[in-house]
Amino acid sequence: MYRVSREIDFCYGHRLLNYDGKCRYLHGHNGRAVITIESPTLDDRGMVLDFSDIKKVVSTWIDDNLDHRMILHRDDPAVPMLEELGEPMFLIDQNPTAENIARLIFHFTRDQGFPVIEARLWETPRCFASYTA
Repeated sequence: MYRVSREIDFCYGHRLLNYDGKCRYLHGHNGRAVITIESPTLDDRGMVLDFSDIKKVVSTWIDDNLDHRMILHRDDPAVPMLEELGEPMFLIDQNPTAENIARLIFHFTRDQGFPVIEARLWETPRCFASYTA
Protein backbone atom coordinates (compact mmCIF):
# COMPACT_ATOMS: atom_id res chain seq x y z
CA MET A 1 0.00 0.00 0.00
CA TYR A 2 1.26 3.47 -0.89
CA ARG A 3 0.56 6.65 1.05
CA VAL A 4 1.21 10.33 0.54
CA SER A 5 0.45 13.22 2.86
CA ARG A 6 0.07 16.93 2.29
CA GLU A 7 0.33 19.55 5.03
CA ILE A 8 -1.79 22.69 4.81
CA ASP A 9 -1.22 25.56 7.23
CA PHE A 10 -4.02 27.95 8.09
CA CYS A 11 -5.17 30.24 10.88
CA TYR A 12 -8.58 29.97 12.46
CA GLY A 13 -10.52 30.95 15.53
CA HIS A 14 -13.12 29.07 17.52
CA ARG A 15 -14.56 28.50 20.94
CA LEU A 16 -16.08 25.46 22.54
CA LEU A 17 -19.56 25.35 23.99
CA ASN A 18 -20.25 23.34 27.16
CA TYR A 19 -16.60 23.48 28.11
CA ASP A 20 -15.07 24.75 31.38
CA GLY A 21 -11.48 25.39 30.25
CA LYS A 22 -9.83 28.29 28.43
CA CYS A 23 -11.24 27.19 25.08
CA ARG A 24 -14.70 28.39 26.13
CA TYR A 25 -13.54 31.87 25.08
CA LEU A 26 -13.10 33.09 21.51
CA HIS A 27 -9.47 32.47 20.56
CA GLY A 28 -7.31 31.51 17.61
CA HIS A 29 -4.85 28.89 16.43
CA ASN A 30 -2.16 28.53 13.82
CA GLY A 31 -3.41 25.17 12.63
CA ARG A 32 -2.00 22.57 10.30
CA ALA A 33 -4.13 20.06 8.43
CA VAL A 34 -2.43 16.88 7.26
CA ILE A 35 -4.27 14.94 4.57
CA THR A 36 -3.16 11.32 3.98
CA ILE A 37 -4.11 9.58 0.74
CA GLU A 38 -3.66 5.84 0.16
CA SER A 39 -3.66 3.59 -2.88
CA PRO A 40 -2.66 -0.02 -3.55
CA THR A 41 -1.26 1.01 -6.94
CA LEU A 42 0.57 3.90 -8.54
CA ASP A 43 -0.61 5.79 -11.61
CA ASP A 44 1.27 5.88 -14.91
CA ARG A 45 3.55 8.58 -13.46
CA GLY A 46 4.49 6.37 -10.52
CA MET A 47 2.41 8.42 -8.06
CA VAL A 48 -0.45 7.82 -5.66
CA LEU A 49 -1.58 11.35 -6.46
CA ASP A 50 0.24 14.51 -7.38
CA PHE A 51 0.74 16.69 -4.28
CA SER A 52 -0.33 19.70 -6.35
CA ASP A 53 -3.75 18.08 -6.95
CA ILE A 54 -4.34 17.96 -3.21
CA LYS A 55 -3.18 21.56 -2.94
CA LYS A 56 -5.42 22.75 -5.78
CA VAL A 57 -8.56 21.24 -4.29
CA VAL A 58 -8.19 20.87 -0.53
CA SER A 59 -5.84 23.75 0.22
CA THR A 60 -7.95 26.09 -1.89
CA TRP A 61 -11.11 25.00 -0.02
CA ILE A 62 -9.42 25.51 3.35
CA ASP A 63 -8.13 28.93 2.25
CA ASP A 64 -11.57 29.97 1.01
CA ASN A 65 -13.66 28.56 3.88
CA LEU A 66 -11.63 28.07 7.06
CA ASP A 67 -8.53 30.29 6.93
CA HIS A 68 -8.84 33.44 9.05
CA ARG A 69 -12.41 32.59 10.00
CA MET A 70 -14.16 31.82 13.24
CA ILE A 71 -15.27 28.18 13.12
CA LEU A 72 -18.29 28.08 15.41
CA HIS A 73 -21.26 25.90 16.27
CA ARG A 74 -24.19 27.38 14.39
CA ASP A 75 -26.08 27.80 17.70
CA ASP A 76 -23.24 29.71 19.39
CA PRO A 77 -24.74 32.83 20.98
CA ALA A 78 -21.83 34.90 19.59
CA VAL A 79 -22.88 34.24 15.98
CA PRO A 80 -25.47 37.06 15.64
CA MET A 81 -23.05 39.65 17.05
CA LEU A 82 -20.20 38.48 14.81
CA GLU A 83 -22.54 38.49 11.80
CA GLU A 84 -23.56 42.06 12.61
CA LEU A 85 -19.89 43.03 12.73
CA GLY A 86 -19.28 41.36 9.38
CA GLU A 87 -16.77 38.91 10.83
CA PRO A 88 -16.00 35.91 8.60
CA MET A 89 -17.32 32.65 10.05
CA PHE A 90 -17.71 29.03 9.10
CA LEU A 91 -20.63 27.48 10.99
CA ILE A 92 -20.90 23.77 11.73
CA ASP A 93 -23.50 21.56 13.42
CA GLN A 94 -21.05 20.25 16.04
CA ASN A 95 -18.85 21.82 18.67
CA PRO A 96 -15.78 23.07 16.72
CA THR A 97 -13.28 20.81 18.47
CA ALA A 98 -10.07 19.73 16.76
CA GLU A 99 -11.70 16.33 16.29
CA ASN A 100 -14.72 17.77 14.50
CA ILE A 101 -12.63 20.07 12.32
CA ALA A 102 -10.44 17.09 11.31
CA ARG A 103 -13.62 15.19 10.40
CA LEU A 104 -14.89 18.17 8.39
CA ILE A 105 -11.65 18.28 6.36
CA PHE A 106 -11.68 14.48 5.91
CA HIS A 107 -15.23 14.48 4.53
CA PHE A 108 -14.59 17.40 2.18
CA THR A 109 -11.49 15.62 0.82
CA ARG A 110 -13.34 12.32 0.40
CA ASP A 111 -16.30 14.07 -1.26
CA GLN A 112 -13.89 15.45 -3.88
CA GLY A 113 -13.03 11.87 -4.88
CA PHE A 114 -9.66 11.56 -3.16
CA PRO A 115 -8.94 8.18 -1.51
CA VAL A 116 -8.26 9.84 1.85
CA ILE A 117 -7.61 7.58 4.83
CA GLU A 118 -6.86 10.19 7.50
CA ALA A 119 -7.12 13.88 8.20
CA ARG A 120 -5.23 15.38 11.11
CA LEU A 121 -5.62 18.80 12.58
CA TRP A 122 -2.66 20.11 14.54
CA GLU A 123 -4.17 22.72 16.84
CA THR A 124 -0.82 23.53 18.44
CA PRO A 125 2.70 22.21 17.78
CA ARG A 126 2.09 19.52 20.44
CA CYS A 127 -1.61 18.67 20.07
CA PHE A 128 -3.50 17.12 17.18
CA ALA A 129 -6.69 15.24 16.51
CA SER A 130 -7.26 12.83 13.66
CA TYR A 131 -10.20 11.33 11.84
CA THR A 132 -10.24 8.16 9.74
CA ALA A 133 -12.97 6.39 7.86
